Amino acid sequence: MTFIKAPTPPTELQAALSELTKKHCLRSCWTTRHLACRGPRTASVVPTSSSSAWASVACCHGTSLSRPRSTGYSNSATVPAQPQWRSLRARTSWVPIHVRVLASLTVMLAIFVVMTVLVKVDTSSWTHSFFAVTIVCMAILSGTSTIFNSSVFGMTGSFPMRNSQALISGGAMGGTLSAVASLVDLAGASDVTDSTLAFFLTADVFLALCIGLYLLLPRLDYARYYMRPVWPAVFSGEEQLPQDSPNPPLVAPGSSDSQTPPLRPILKKTAGLGFCIIYLLFITSLVFPAILSNIESLSKGSGSPWSTKFFVPLTAFLLYNFADLCGRQITAWIQVPGPRSKVLPGLVLLRTCLVPLFVFCNYQPRLHLHTVVFQSDVYPVLFTSLLGLSNGYLSTLALIYGPKIVPRELAEATGVVMSFYVCLGLVLGSACSALLVHLI
Repeated sequence: MTFIKAPTPPTELQAALSELTKKHCLRSCWTTRHLACRGPRTASVVPTSSSSAWASVACCHGTSLSRPRSTGYSNSATVPAQPQWRSLRARTSWVPIHVRVLASLTVMLAIFVVMTVLVKVDTSSWTHSFFAVTIVCMAILSGTSTIFNSSVFGMTGSFPMRNSQALISGGAMGGTLSAVASLVDLAGASDVTDSTLAFFLTADVFLALCIGLYLLLPRLDYARYYMRPVWPAVFSGEEQLPQDSPNPPLVAPGSSDSQTPPLRPILKKTAGLGFCIIYLLFITSLVFPAILSNIESLSKGSGSPWSTKFFVPLTAFLLYNFADLCGRQITAWIQVPGPRSKVLPGLVLLRTCLVPLFVFCNYQPRLHLHTVVFQSDVYPVLFTSLLGLSNGYLSTLALIYGPKIVPRELAEATGVVMSFYVCLGLVLGSACSALLVHLI
């Protein structure tokens, strides 16, 4: 015979204690969520681990919840991840972004000042030493320029998408202005030394202006709002990894690897966009400027300035940079396809067709492929416009999407990763362009 024990009704004291516990738990849960949304100023009240946070939720709902076995990164769902945030903060704040930006700008300005002084110096007696100094300066400029670009793009990853779009469009504007200045110099300059001095002085002025404007940036309320430290109240589980995985994406506080950026979740999230950026810029740098700068006018024998002196600067440089600027600017109003769409990588792969189109223009000299299919100067103009427009539009879309498909806490690091994709695509395309030139 089985006896069933009836539940004993709670006493008045037990009922009062139970009600008080429920009220305390509800107040703690509300306080946790409220303070987590407000930011790091009240960090001491937020639970210090995901276990305590889930215990609070379980208490509030009157249920027994076990600790979740995995965490991920997304903009939906709610999984507290305080230890991971501390590790991430330690990694991303190892070298503050303002130090990286100001240091790189200062080094670039110093090198340009040195090069400006050397313009008027007679180097005929120490040609080899001057060449070595120039190579060293170029190497340092390349490194500091990469640090500056990746840092600024990483910083704008925390800003709205329109700010990232404006930053990318500004790069194309710089290329367009440089092409215009080159044309003006080609048309009116008589002394190469004076032209060189003017270009270097312009670079000095703009670099000094950049330093001054960056120092003014923290004084703007708009900039301070988006540059403030972020307290990640929630993470998601869209793409989860086990916490007991041998290669966790983030390291617990106090780890010896606390200075390493959390690249694994970022690379996983941005793999598709990274492929688009790398292949897009690979195709672009494969034909520009190595192929475009050697396409000659079919009426070159006429001796007109259009077909001899200005054909390449206009069709290869000014037209491409202007089309690239227009493509980037269009993304301010039209942003399709989306970051998850399969149309975006399809359009990127479709640009491969541009390579043979340029090859069969009037590229000179031709050693292996002697056939010129496109017997008109209109074709290289059309193809260059298409190359610039597609490069500007598709690359800007991929770059501005990257920091927006991860939590804001990872936006800066994601911006740096996206700039790495840009450099990788450019390096691969430039290396392969030498092979393509040899095959034509």
